[in-house]
Amino acid sequence: MPKIIGIDLGTTNSCVAVIEGGTAQVIPNREGGRTTPSVVGFTEKNERLVGQIAKRQAVTNSQNTVYAVKRLIGRKFNSSEVQQAKEVLPYELTASENNDVRIHILGRDYSPPEISAIILQKLRSSAEEFLGEEITEAIITVPAYFDDIQRQATKDAGKIAGLNVTRIINEPTAAALAYGLGKRANEKIAIYDLGGGTFDISILELNDGVFEVLATCGDSFLGGEDFDQKVIDWIVAEFQRENGIDLRSDRLALQRLKEAAERSKCELSTSLEAHINLPFISADRTGPKHFNKTLPRSKFEQMVADLVEKTVEPCQKALWDAKLEPKDIDQVILVGGQTRTPRVRERVEKIFGKLPSLEINPDEVVAIGACIQGGVLKGEIKDIILLDVIPLSLGVETHGGLFTKFLDRNTTIPTTKTMVFTTVTDNQTSVEIHVLQGEREIASANRSLAKFELINIPPAPRSIPQIDVTFDIDANGILSVSAKDQSSGQEQSVKVTPSSGLSGNEITKIIDEAKFKAEEDRRQKENTILRNRMGGLFQSTTKTFTEFGWLLAENDQSFARDSLKAAKKVFEENSEGEINYKVVMQDLEQAASLLTQAMFSSQASAGDKGSQASKPESDDPLLSWLNSSTSSDRSKK
Repeated sequence: MPKIIGIDLGTTNSCVAVIEGGTAQVIPNREGGRTTPSVVGFTEKNERLVGQIAKRQAVTNSQNTVYAVKRLIGRKFNSSEVQQAKEVLPYELTASENNDVRIHILGRDYSPPEISAIILQKLRSSAEEFLGEEITEAIITVPAYFDDIQRQATKDAGKIAGLNVTRIINEPTAAALAYGLGKRANEKIAIYDLGGGTFDISILELNDGVFEVLATCGDSFLGGEDFDQKVIDWIVAEFQRENGIDLRSDRLALQRLKEAAERSKCELSTSLEAHINLPFISADRTGPKHFNKTLPRSKFEQMVADLVEKTVEPCQKALWDAKLEPKDIDQVILVGGQTRTPRVRERVEKIFGKLPSLEINPDEVVAIGACIQGGVLKGEIKDIILLDVIPLSLGVETHGGLFTKFLDRNTTIPTTKTMVFTTVTDNQTSVEIHVLQGEREIASANRSLAKFELINIPPAPRSIPQIDVTFDIDANGILSVSAKDQSSGQEQSVKVTPSSGLSGNEITKIIDEAKFKAEEDRRQKENTILRNRMGGLFQSTTKTFTEFGWLLAENDQSFARDSLKAAKKVFEENSEGEINYKVVMQDLEQAASLLTQAMFSSQASAGDKGSQASKPESDDPLLSWLNSSTSSDRSKK
């Protein structure tokens, strides 16, 4: 049975896991890491770098290195969140014709789902290498407070990466699955999830294998990136105060500041102070300028206090929606790397009145929970039932531009609800059903999901027609809306699949390009392996040919010489697109084989002087070509 992987597509780091023998296992990447930085870099040579290798080159290539793309996915360019991100991100953000966010890199615009798909492809590739089989199905997690458009954008990213996204589940819910696997106790738990870019709080009840989400709340634009920015702002302010230079205008310097900020933030989780040393961070007419200061934990906690406090209200709201008090919570689970900050843990303890649990790895627990859900769907794990909720209210626009709610936030899914509406003018023969998502009373302030019309309603005075509007949400969170006129039986329905900002044709085009890139990456990997093998064989064959090439027949000498020339060209020109590495390698191996045979033949006939040819002089054309070849090759090293 094909495996289904669980993926935590994070803002800062991503993780992939799978069920093996009934046990959840985190899959390491090619570099050996259990998590992969959610970073994608593009180079002038049209190379695409992903993960740690992309993160390492970000300082020298900041404008073409994309990180924190999860904060942009499914958002409009003119939203306050995108404008806020635009001020601090080193790469350029633009708007599409539909006002969707685009990332401008090296003359091309990428959508956030495209960038996310590149990260997903890296995770998929790691899983395929680890398992030794093709992977086509995945469970991908999203912040609980992602709306339908952001969820659809994440699903599109999976599709572009060649994955059938079987289910999109909330990150806190996935963490609860990982925590509660194998436990049969009846308890209520709070999942406090503070990651790189988002914050979620979910209240769940675990009861003999049933995981029921009671309430969820959060902030989809609050996380570790904001903590990093506080440190960056402090460094910039200190440097400007001492040197009169504003580092915000220097993209290269800002990337170095970001790395230093992230590193010092991590250090302060275990140390009382972090030393920040940035030599040659800038210069003026008096010479180079350096930054060398110590950041105490107390100062850091003072800087991020407002960010930590932003998590309090969502926690209180989730408790209120779940009709619980802090004393009713049996266990608090921390998820996300930012929860390692001592100040965060202290605040969580104050909110819920108990120490949070530290028994699970906050960086890996979400991916583990996702693969457990995959195991449930595949039948590998039994006796687990997951009852999730919708994160935001759903409803329709009614007369006067008002928002009438059908389903309140935190309604358990799957669910169905019907409400009766009527016409607002005499002899009205059609009504428009405008489906919305949000919490505002005014329709225009909420997120539009879909519109459709119910037509051919029999003419009648206003308020007479009775129109049933039904909202139906399945276990995957897919919403279907239908409208039916009671008197005529006329009916119209729509399956709400929010757009991620990419049309069907655009997604197909991106998928085709992704396949091409995957093939290109595979070919480049094979060429690199062959080139490395070729290097050793070229050196040994050149040496052997120099000493024993004269033993070969004339046509074999010519073949060996051409093979060495072709291999030499690989190292001197490195023109990968024009060279067939396999053919060059095969010819080189054949030349080495001919030389080996000639050497053995020569040794076998060493006693027969009449059959042994005489060794040519050192000025022989064959040897002079080889000497120039090898000396040229040495000069390049």
